[in-house]
Formats: sequence, structure tokens, C-alpha cells
Amino acid sequence: MERRFRVLLVVVPFLALGAAGERVAAAAKVAKSSCLSCHSDIKTVLSKDHPDIKGGDIASCFSCHAPDFSGKLEPNPFSARIHRAHGGAQSKADCLTCHTWMQKKSFGLLKQKGSWGAPSKDDLALLKKMVNSWTGFAYLDSLHAKANVTCGGCHGKQLPKEDDTVESARCLDYHGSLEKLAGKTANPDFPKRNPHQSHLGDVDCTVCHKAHSESRVYCLGCHSQFNLKIPGGSNKTEESAK
Repeated sequence: MERRFRVLLVVVPFLALGAAGERVAAAAKVAKSSCLSCHSDIKTVLSKDHPDIKGGDIASCFSCHAPDFSGKLEPNPFSARIHRAHGGAQSKADCLTCHTWMQKKSFGLLKQKGSWGAPSKDDLALLKKMVNSWTGFAYLDSLHAKANVTCGGCHGKQLPKEDDTVESARCLDYHGSLEKLAGKTANPDFPKRNPHQSHLGDVDCTVCHKAHSESRVYCLGCHSQFNLKIPGGSNKTEESAK
């Protein structure tokens, strides 16, 4: 009887430790998917007049800031601010704190139905690289970031891939017609020197405007004497840039 009692004394503490270990592991799992894993008090990152929120994960915000899986062609201030705050080449933020991901199956948001596609591990790495560029570089993508235009604003409801491009129609739907743009870039001293009124006819926007790399004025490939500059790029000629 005494021996069996001693065995129980040894076994019971191990059972208790096992249960405690499971609780620690569960807490760590929750922390990884929580803003509180970095921010001790969520109020410290909110404006003073922001209503109180319950919970410590991104899903707590969605009752007011509903996520968009439709790829609307409009600014998304909430998504843009979240990504600007946590993006950048130096950031150690984990995408999966807010996002859910099943390789080649889905990419969504915590506690939300919907998906932006089925990215592989390489696709996800590329996406993070693009977000870092969107957040902190001097390309056209960072200018969109400052205007609260996120990936969906240009790429629609599918996640961008390496060789993706954006149709001119989508750009013009947002920025206005070529005629309107030509009015903005008109040069009264040189009326024919207008990149949006080219003698080549309708030129795709992406010939000059590059989102995640340096934009270049296509005209300068022939007309190196022109003084033309472009947002998110330079006015170097094709030859001098090589």
C-alpha cells in the first residue's frame, strides 16, 4: 500500500506539469496570432479618440473595418495603415499574425471567410518582398501606399505574381482618361512633347510606369534631349541607364 502511494506521488506531479505545459503551448499559439505578442496594450497604438476594442487580435477590428476580398478599385486606409506600420525591409513582423495561409490552398485573414488565392511558399515570399517595396522604397508602389492604395487596388482580388501586369484600363478607371492625363502633363512651350499624347498611339501605362521597380519615360529612349520626369523613377535615357 505504501509503495503504491509513493508511485502516485511521483506520477501526479508529472501529470500536472504536462497539463501546465499544454497551457503554455496554447498561450504561445494565441500570442503568435495576437497583436499583444508585440504590443502590451493595444490602446497605445490607437488614436486617443478611438473607441475601445475588445480582444487582442486583428479580428477585433473587423466589426468596423470590414476586410475586402473583392479587390475594389479604391483606397483602403485601414489595410494600408496596418501594412505600412508592419512592413518594410527591416520589419520582423510575421504575416501570419493576422493572415491565415494553407499552402496552395488559401490565403485569408484570421477568423474571416474568404481568400485572395492559393499561394505557394515562394508566392508568399514574393508577396512579402512586394509589400516591403510598397512600404518603404521610392518606386510607384510606395506612392500608392501613401495614398492608401493596397495590392487589391491595382491587382484586383488575386494576389500578384512575379510576371503579373496591370491593365491600362484599371489605371485609367482610377486616374482618369488619357485625355485628362494629357491635360495634366501638357507643356505650353512644347505642345507636342506630351507623354500622354504620344505619336505612337495608345501606349500601355506599364511601358513607362513600373510599380515595384524604377519607372522610366519611354520617350527618352529616342528623345534624350527632352526634360521629362516620372513619379517613382528618373529621367535617365535608356543608354545612360545601362
